[in-house]
Amino acid sequence: MNVKMKDVPKLERPRERLINFGVENLSDEELLSIILKTGTKNMSVKNLSAYILSSLKGIENLKNVNFYEVKKIKGIGDAKACTIVALSEVCRRMNREVASLIGIKLNTPKKVYEFYKSKIDNFQEHFYCIYLDASKKVIEEKLLFIGTANYSLVHPRDIFKEAYLLNAASIICVHNHPSGEVIPSREDVDLTLRLKEVGVLTGVRVTDHVIIGKDKYYSFLENGKI
Repeated sequence: MNVKMKDVPKLERPRERLINFGVENLSDEELLSIILKTGTKNMSVKNLSAYILSSLKGIENLKNVNFYEVKKIKGIGDAKACTIVALSEVCRRMNREVASLIGIKLNTPKKVYEFYKSKIDNFQEHFYCIYLDASKKVIEEKLLFIGTANYSLVHPRDIFKEAYLLNAASIICVHNHPSGEVIPSREDVDLTLRLKEVGVLTGVRVTDHVIIGKDKYYSFLENGKI
């Protein structure tokens, strides 16, 4: 049933509910309705919000959308697509500002996954290197590569140069597969083995390589591959 906002009792409208009951008490649909402001010719903002959330399979997936994917949703034009994608980018930037690994003890692949699953943009490949001290606390993280996979650009020299400058005891590599799958490619395996060999020679151990996918991860350490 397509209920227009003007037909909803005033005290039950999203803005009024926010004012009277607090933003934390609004549903995902109500929050998105406030952001979108209006619906379409054939759909109220309430129904449009519900439809968008259903199409994306939940509000948590808003952070992963791009402009062209949003445009594919029925009833979404340029203006609303821009609004949604801008919201997505705001969320990502806030996460980057608030979340910090520095000083955190990363002693399990699960901890690595939990931190990076919302940080990495799932539409491009990102390759990070995490530098740890002897107690496995993070000294620094470096984003070394963004874009189409080309492992000739990920050179051990660059990775281990930072390790020396930071006096790191070990390294964890992290990258994502935009496809959502996490099974290592031949290139993933070759790079990991190459980095492991260099680490043995230089005394800076590569303790893991974690691949982030869609709601899952692969750890070379957990799978006995490093």
